[in-house]
Order: sequence, then structure tokens, then C-alpha cells
Amino acid sequence: MSFSQPVLIIVDVLLALAALFSAAFARFGHSGANVTLFDSVTIYSMLVFVVVVLFSSHLMEVYDHSKNVRKREILINIIFSTITSFSLLSVVYYLVPEFILGRGVLFLSLCFFALYQFSWHSIHFVGKNRLKLFQRVLVLGTGKLAADIGAIITSSNRNYVLAGFASSSSISINNGTDAETLAVPQEMIVGSSEDLLETVKQAQAEIIVMALTERRGVFPLRDVLRCKLNGIQVMDAPTLYELALGKLMLESITPSWFIFSDGFRKTTISGIFKRFVDISVSIIGLLLVLPFFPLIALAIKMDSRGPVFFRQERVGCREKLFNLYKFRTMRQDDEKGTGAVWAEKNDPRVTRLGRFFRGSRIDEIPQLINVLTGEMSLIGPRPERPEFVEKLKLVVPFYSKRHFIKPGVTGWAQVRYRYGASVEDAFEKLRYDLYYIKNAGPFLDTLIFFETIKVVLFGFGGR
Repeated sequence: MSFSQPVLIIVDVLLALAALFSAAFARFGHSGANVTLFDSVTIYSMLVFVVVVLFSSHLMEVYDHSKNVRKREILINIIFSTITSFSLLSVVYYLVPEFILGRGVLFLSLCFFALYQFSWHSIHFVGKNRLKLFQRVLVLGTGKLAADIGAIITSSNRNYVLAGFASSSSISINNGTDAETLAVPQEMIVGSSEDLLETVKQAQAEIIVMALTERRGVFPLRDVLRCKLNGIQVMDAPTLYELALGKLMLESITPSWFIFSDGFRKTTISGIFKRFVDISVSIIGLLLVLPFFPLIALAIKMDSRGPVFFRQERVGCREKLFNLYKFRTMRQDDEKGTGAVWAEKNDPRVTRLGRFFRGSRIDEIPQLINVLTGEMSLIGPRPERPEFVEKLKLVVPFYSKRHFIKPGVTGWAQVRYRYGASVEDAFEKLRYDLYYIKNAGPFLDTLIFFETIKVVLFGFGGR
């Protein structure tokens, strides 16, 4: 999640409101627009309009920089977003007629918003690429870690550009040899740490990333301090990795990094607000789905033997055990004789109806009961089985840290990474889980909510 995404979204909110006012003014004139838009019911209609057009923009990847490398791509995505907005708003108006803005106002509002949005995103695109609203990064180091960081900067769609590498001119005290084996292209080395400030100036860099494979005896403390005092931003490799990829670089993190890094903040107000949202959304969700429960139960019974609901012990906050509820998607006694095993791709234990339920996430709906009882939250790390947790704690560093918050029905790891079915997958998903715990907040939760809807609509990730 780059810094420019929130800026794009915030301005789009203002543009959506401006589009509504423009449409009302064009349709009814100045006095008529005031009467039309400031009615109490219409304020809710405006809120629905803003939420739908933002969600449609997110769904059609208008905010994805990697998918909008030219203005033509921006225009195409905005057109698809406008069509999606019209379709979704038509459904909303059919279900809740009180929110109807009127076909004339709706059509004009969408046209105005598409025009405003394309203009704004084009200006942002030109500004970022022509006015150099990106930051040049100098990587200090020439070993494997530096090469990895350079590759991330080069391939990332964030606002960074690789200015080059600076070699460490110091000699290792421990073994009397060069501290690092060269792992970066020779032509990309633009200087050394011997006069780091001059190297930074020549490379026109604004950020230095510390990516020395071995720091003991080779860390140029005095030169880095000079750069810092001259206004150059200094960060370590894990911080750049986090900003660029939205996950944590676990292999280069120490316990002290957790202690001194930003984030991992919890406040009473944020906890109360999150619990309020959990209760409200889970009640609404259960009420909406309740009429379909008999049909779902009948379908499960007709498809295979066994109970309708599946109950399984999982590890929750502070490693407290609880029973997770889902609609049953596997044959009864599916682990008899094998014990706890991870789900596989095309798992033979899954029933025919279960495959559909897993792909559409219908099987997850009963977890809203766990949210209501306070054992889970809507958003958080996926709750794992105690059998797997005990094994993973032994081989995956910092794995137990994911249990400092409530597990979630959905989460950052669930929407950013495929279904985990191995130790390697668990390690990769932990990167995302700890990123979420470090940066949890309303904006990230909203982004995860929208991403979850995309996952459900396009049906990927489930097993």
C-alpha cells in the first residue's frame, strides 16, 4: 500500500461529492440542487453513492499503479468502474428504493465522476512520472541482501527508483577480507561508504537503505550520521521491504526491531470501535443470511452424510483455544486414521457442494457467530489448529506473535496470499499477518474488506 493510494482515494471522495452537486445543479439549477441534496434521506443516498463508486474503482483496479502505466489503461479501468457502479447502484436502488437519486441525477453523477476521476488520476500520473514525485534510493551494500533490496525497488510499483549501490570500503576486523561478496552489477556501484555523503549527492539520492550483509566491523557509522544530519533519510532493509511489499522481512528482523519500530499500537478507543463494527456487521450478516440457512442445510444433507455445521478447535488471542464454526465441506470423519493434515489443492476429502462453498466462502458464514461471541474479529490473522501451531512455533520465527490479537474471518494474509498448506506457506503468510498487526487501523481494515469482496466475487484462494 503506497503513500499515493490514500491521496488518490481521499481526493476521489471529494470528487464523488462534487459530481453529485454538479449533476444536481445541471438537472435542477442552483436552488433545486440545494433542496435535492440536503434532504436527510438524500444524505444517506450520497453516502451510498460515494461508497459504491470507490468500491467499483477498487474492484476495477483504478488504484493499482502496476495496472495503470499509461493514461489509456487509466481510462479503460475508469470506464469499467463506471459501468460497475451503475450496475451495483441499480441493485441497491431496487432493494432500497428510498435511496434512489433519480435516473437523471444518477447518470449525470456517474458521467461527471468519471470525467473528474480521469482528469485527477491523469494529473497524478503525469506528476509522478514527469515531475519526479518519486524518491531516489541508494542502497548501501553490494552483497545478496543489497541485491534483493535493489530488485524490490526496481520491480516495485511504489514511488521509489534505484539510484545505485554504494560499496562498504571498510575491511572486516574478524577475518581480514572484504565484508561482502559482490552480488550486484558492477556498473550499478556508484560509489563507496568512504565518502558516503558525496556519493549520495552524485547519485541525487534522497534515501539510503542499509543493506550490509554483515555489519560488525564494517558499518560506516560516522558517514551515515553525516548523511542523516544533512537531511538524507536513512532506513534499514526491513523497513524498505515493508513499505514496498506490504509484508515484513522476517529473516532480517530481530526482537529489538519489534521493540523500536513504529506501529504495534493499541488504544482503547480503536478497540471499542473495532468491536462495535464486529458486532454490527456480524448481526447484519447473520440476519441477511438467516432466511437461506434451511436451504443451505438441506443442500449439505443431500450432498453427503454428516452434520450441517463443522466445529473445530482453533487457537485464538493469547493462544486461548476456542471452537470455530463453519458449514461442513468435507466428508464426515475425514481425518480418521491420519490425524490433523493441511487441506490440499483438489483435496479428495472435500464434497462436491463443499468445493462450491469453499470457492464462494459460503462455508465461512457461521464464523460470524464466533465474531459475536468475541472469540474472533472480522479482520485478523487466520486462526490455526493447535496441532499446527505447536509445530510452526518450533520452525517459524516469531510465529507466536500473531496471537497477540484476535484471529479474523478475513485478513491481510488471506487477501494477499494463496491458501497456506505447508510450513513455507505459513512463513510467507506470517509476513503479512505481522504487517497487519503492526499497521492495523481503519484504512487498512477497509482495504482488506474491499479486497475480500474481490476474492469472493472472483473465487480464488480457497481449498
